[in-house]
This record gives sequence, structure tokens and C-alpha cells, in this order.
Amino acid sequence: MKKVLFVMQSLYNGGAERSLINLLNELPEDKYKIDILLFKREGVFMKQVPEFVKILDTPVALNKLSVPLKKSGKYIPIKVVGTTISRLAEREKKQQEAYRWKHCYTKFIDDLDEYYDVAIAYMSGEILYYLCDKVKAAKKFVWIHNDYRAAHHPREYDYPYLKQVDGIVSVSESCSDILKEEFPEFSDKIYYISNINSSEVIRKRAEEFVPVEFKAESYEPIILSIGRLSPQKGFDIAVNAAYIMKNRGLHFTWFIIGDGPEEKNLKEAINEYGLNEYFQLLGKKENPYPYIKNCTIFAQTSRYEGKSMVLDEAKILCRPILTTAYPTASDQITADKEGVIVNICAEDIAAGLEKMITDASFCHELSDYLGMREFGNSEEVRKYMQLIDNNHIS
Repeated sequence: MKKVLFVMQSLYNGGAERSLINLLNELPEDKYKIDILLFKREGVFMKQVPEFVKILDTPVALNKLSVPLKKSGKYIPIKVVGTTISRLAEREKKQQEAYRWKHCYTKFIDDLDEYYDVAIAYMSGEILYYLCDKVKAAKKFVWIHNDYRAAHHPREYDYPYLKQVDGIVSVSESCSDILKEEFPEFSDKIYYISNINSSEVIRKRAEEFVPVEFKAESYEPIILSIGRLSPQKGFDIAVNAAYIMKNRGLHFTWFIIGDGPEEKNLKEAINEYGLNEYFQLLGKKENPYPYIKNCTIFAQTSRYEGKSMVLDEAKILCRPILTTAYPTASDQITADKEGVIVNICAEDIAAGLEKMITDASFCHELSDYLGMREFGNSEEVRKYMQLIDNNHIS
């Protein structure tokens, strides 16, 4: 039985986290001995980890350097100094985090004692750096969930770590092609494997309840978006689009599921534009599927993505979709059949949503088209197992 380690930041409600949980629940429990190491042992998906998977205790230094400053205890000086020098050395956040790891954090974090047959960093950045610097394993792999170029990953810092791993996994064909362009010398170890989505599980969980937040809005169109409240997801653009729609006299309520660093700014913008009756932040939800099933339109306003799990989930639940035209959007959405693709700006998002709100027959056509197709891909787990078992995908 192979010993496998997955390393992850936490199990909050992001797409990569859902992808990992879906994968763990599809892997055969009699074939692997699986451990998970989380930088922060918390998140709404913790209780969805299968019983046969062991969640390791997080090493103290790793945890304290990953949590907010006020919770860092005796590691506060290290965190303050590391963050300060990284901000002086680099301008962009991802570069700052990489610099801080290389020149500060890695010196204070111990190696993991256990030895594994396969160890997987299920995201890049500090998780990849930890895997390479602190984990002992026969084979190591990293998952990169976003468009590497659009996400402005720190290539100069990532390169020596990507050189060390045995495989680099991307979640879409376009993202895989971009990685090969960025790192042509690693082309033979870059693989494309889709995130796991079980249509059976998603449909079943979508029936668990009807969102109480939606009941009061039953006679108005309900727009739903899901994602971390970060610049990547473009919810600031969504607020501007809602303001435009409000001024055009449209009636709707736009709900956002998720939390994150932009929450304060978004709330301020909602208040400033007088959108409290139109735009509501619901926070994180352990089960978002009833919200998707019962919305009128699912809207994704991202600036960039890899392969969006939530778009596949919306397709499985046959919801009309509007998405912005980030570089990999057309990998997932066939325009005017599976959904609407608009430019990444408030005016075009507002115009696209207005068309969908005022043209019910068009939305019905989108839903009918989705309903005649299957978007689940549980069989994709075979590729994950090939990688674990054989160190490559045939």
C-alpha cells in the first residue's frame, strides 16, 4: 500500500480545496495510505475528508507563520521581519511571499519526519516550496490550478522548485499549454488532469435544502456568484455592474458566497452605491449546491482562472451562466449554448445580465442545452491514480 501525502494551505471553500476533497472521496481506501498536511488545520471542508484519510498535526512553526500576525505568538518577530524585508525586496504579493519563504521562513521550519512514496503539493507557491524543502518522498508532484501567466506567479522563484518535482499538473488544456510555453524545458513532465466533479453527488447535495436567503426574493431574478473575495474573482467589477443595472431600473438580487481579504472593501462599495437591497455577501457555505440550483443566473466575473470548478458545477445543475472572457473561459463555456461570455468590464457584465434577465426564453434554451449533456467526470480519477502508481499518465 503506497504512502501518499497531500500538502495544502487549508480546507476553506475555494475551488482547489473542493477539487482535493472530491479527489479524496473518489480514491479507493484499500489502495493507498493517505495523509494530509494543512498549513492551517481548518476550513468548511474539514468534515468532508474521508475517514480513511489522516489529517496530520501541523508543525508548530509552519502553522504560526501561516496564521494572522496576532495569532503567531513567539513567531511574531520572524513574521514581521520576514514580511518587511520581502516588501522592500519585491513589489508584487506572490513575489514577496516567495522571497519571504526563501530568505526567512524556511530557516525556522523543520523537516517533516515521515517518508512517503508520493508527495503532492496541491497548490503552488509556499505549498510547493514546503514540499521541496521539507518533505522526504520518492516522487513529488505539484498542482497548478490557475493560468500561470495571468496569475503573475513568481517564475524566477518557482523555477528551481519546479525543476525538482517529478510532475507538474495543470487542470485545463490551455493552462497546460501556457505552462509549456513558460517552462519549455519541463514540457515532458507537464500533465493535464481535470478537477474531479461527481454529478451524482452534486445533484444529491443540491436537494438538501432551499436557501432561506432566496425565499424573500422569489419573485425577482437571483444572480449568484461563488468565490474567494479576492481581486482575482472580480467582485469589485460585479458591484459596479450591479450599480449600472440598478440605475437602468432592473430588479434583481445578486448574492455572493465566499469570504476573503476584499470583504471590507466590497461592503464599503455596496453601501456607497446604495446596493444593500441588490447585492448581498453571504459568507462561506459548506454546501453551496442548493444556492446554485435555485438561482436564476450564475455569474462569474473573474479576471483570470485555470479551470473553474464552480462553472462545471453550475453546468451540472443546468443554470444559465454568464462569465467574463478571461483567457481560459472558452475552454469551459460554449458561447450562447452553455452560457454568455462578456468582456471583463462592468458595462459588458451589466449588459449581458440585462439580456439574460429580460429574455427568459434565451435562459431556458441555455438550461435545456445543459440538461441534455453530462458534465460530471468521476472517471477522471483514473489519471490521478496512474500518476500516483506509475509516475506518469498514459
